[in-house]
Amino acid sequence: MTPRRAVPLLLALLAAGCNLFQHSGAAVLPPPKGTATPRTDTGPPVVTPTAPARVPSTPDLHRTWPAPLTYGTVTPIPTVIPTPVEPFPFDPGVTNILLIGSDRRQGTSFRTDTLILVSIQPGGRGAALLSIPRDLFVYLPGFSMQRINSAYTNGEQHGYPGGGPALLADTILYNLGIPVHYQARIEMDGFRQVIDTLGGIDVRVTCPYTDWRLKSPDLPPEDEANWELFATSAGVVHMDGDYALWYARARAHSSDFDRARRQQEVLRASYRQALRLELITHVPELYLDLTSMVSTDIPLPVLVELAAMAPRLSPAEIRSRFLGRDQVTGWRVPVNGAQVLLPNAEAIRLLLEDAFRFDPADALIPQSFTTVEIIGEAANPDMAWLAAERLEYYGFRTHVGQAIDAPGGQTHLIDFGLATAETRDELLAVLGLPAAAVELQSDPASPFPFRLVVGTAYDPCFDPTRAQVR
Repeated sequence: MTPRRAVPLLLALLAAGCNLFQHSGAAVLPPPKGTATPRTDTGPPVVTPTAPARVPSTPDLHRTWPAPLTYGTVTPIPTVIPTPVEPFPFDPGVTNILLIGSDRRQGTSFRTDTLILVSIQPGGRGAALLSIPRDLFVYLPGFSMQRINSAYTNGEQHGYPGGGPALLADTILYNLGIPVHYQARIEMDGFRQVIDTLGGIDVRVTCPYTDWRLKSPDLPPEDEANWELFATSAGVVHMDGDYALWYARARAHSSDFDRARRQQEVLRASYRQALRLELITHVPELYLDLTSMVSTDIPLPVLVELAAMAPRLSPAEIRSRFLGRDQVTGWRVPVNGAQVLLPNAEAIRLLLEDAFRFDPADALIPQSFTTVEIIGEAANPDMAWLAAERLEYYGFRTHVGQAIDAPGGQTHLIDFGLATAETRDELLAVLGLPAAAVELQSDPASPFPFRLVVGTAYDPCFDPTRAQVR
């Protein structure tokens, strides 16, 4: 593996989640109305390096916060400024990295329209991804109530101590109680090159999606004639950089919640590819190249320590969580009519408990995971992999077995009597299956406690932003 090829592979592991963008409203006209036939694009543009971020690695959890309107000239919003949220009690040694996707194309002004918090447990015990919606309406310390995606730019432009990275980290700590230890940011051109140099990624697309897409990334987006409708079917879809960027960025025909799901699908696909290529062992010699392409404050010793954990983290050990519809309430700002999302503090706290609580490490007691064997239809094997993705979101390990010709129409779960009824009920809830879908077959010799047989009528589409806390 050459260094030039290995660098973008490493970026895929660290930054795939922070490369998922949308264009600024002033830069792109709405796409034309009409229909089009799906097609494929190729050809990545040149990456644009960015400067290292400036954010303290050890946040002060109990500080004196600046008063509203200390900085800038932002018009105050006539809403009550909330009190700071009590910091979440993370276990000692946890590392929280904020992945940031900006919509900058030229100049210095941009919005951080993608925010994914990666929380990594010490010793490789597990990790969690938490998507934060861009329209979350929160208090920017020292400013006023604003969308969270404006924090970075406000901090850069109005003299906040530590600039944009510090204000964004402080905003997350103040409103969510989550300390941010490090940040990593990359932009659109870098994302395309990362995915293309990986050789593309195999994304497990759980829900079919159709939206407007530029006919070629080289065409000016201002011209409506350069847009067409593009469709992606459910299945394991191989994507190049431009395809993956469109899939993770588009939202004209969906919502920010659905886009967050697609972004995490891309992130998980990139992680699987990085593991498959054994990329992570190259971290030390590639660090300088990494920091020239990604804006990050992660020091080399920390990156090496985290990289050593990665081979022990299978996708089932990486939880996918979202500040979703159950954790926020839609609201229109009275003074300007802006549509925003108000955080529900109690619901968010329950979600954080579910996302970030891991069993304590014990050298004498190995971690225990439930592995589900999945059998799909030979004529449509992708459905088995999509069912595996759904289970891995919630911490179940999976083994996709040999597909069969006639699995039957209905999906059913075979219980071999080796696990608890509670675990079986949790599986049913995650898969959205009724109790009648269970088939009891006692088999003490079975290598797996459960076998999921994916029927021909199986619908892989699900909304992971709802009913996340079980």
